[in-house]
Amino acid sequence: MAEKSSEITKLVNIATDMELATELRTKAMEQLGNLGTHEALLALLDLAANTALIREERELALKYAREIIRSGD
Repeated sequence: MAEKSSEITKLVNIATDMELATELRTKAMEQLGNLGTHEALLALLDLAANTALIREERELALKYAREIIRSGD
């Protein structure tokens, strides 16, 4: 479980690092969505609420969060 938590933390750090290319940040969000865990869902919701991210990235985080909710996991 700590392994997943560490992975989520790393992905969130990548997704919020504004010095990285947008492509890398959105890929990190996609990977969080692919994890499909409750912790990943919470991380995506936190990203969606992060006003430092551009609007499109926040909407993308919500999209992946919605997909986790719809999957029922």
